[in-house]
Amino acid sequence: MRGFYLINWSRFYFIEMKPRDENKIDDIYRATLHLVKEKGLSGITMGQIAKEAGLATGTVYIYFTNKDELINTLFTTCRKGSAAIYFKGFDPAAPFRTGFRTIWMNVFRHRMEKFEEAIFLEQCMHCPFITAGNREMANQLMQPLFALVDRGKKEKKIRNIDTLLLLTSIIGSINEVNKHAHYTKRKLGKAELDEVFGLCWDGLKT
Repeated sequence: MRGFYLINWSRFYFIEMKPRDENKIDDIYRATLHLVKEKGLSGITMGQIAKEAGLATGTVYIYFTNKDELINTLFTTCRKGSAAIYFKGFDPAAPFRTGFRTIWMNVFRHRMEKFEEAIFLEQCMHCPFITAGNREMANQLMQPLFALVDRGKKEKKIRNIDTLLLLTSIIGSINEVNKHAHYTKRKLGKAELDEVFGLCWDGLKT
């Protein structure tokens, strides 16, 4: 039984704590992702998140002491989940272009299928809320991509430009195409994805 003791001068009271309700946490996460897409990361409050989740504001504070903790916890959850999708089916021993295409397609589809999460992650990377530890965690999760890009430069498959600049260009183009498709309600098929990938590849190759 979980709980804590409350001391009232000469008496001890044992107060039982309710177990964590994972459904409520999921509701809070969904509400946060939606509001960030609509208002931006800096423009939301715990009260707004509670209202969007259909919960009392005090309930949100049971699970997260403040907005910073909520954002960092959600960032960790989303970053780990997205990284698992990015590298699905990726074989480090495959030829460079094959491996790069696998990751590129995975990233693109993640952006399409989890648009609100993608917007949240993009904003987190440029905000003061995320702790240094969580930023380092995010970098570690992306190491397979960093290593692949470095390998491509050594093999002279792609331009010898700073790795972070290359990745910023690659991810930035993916983000913008997805935003255009989302806000114009345009569905991108395989042929169009192949064309967009081709544009990216032509800009990178030597």
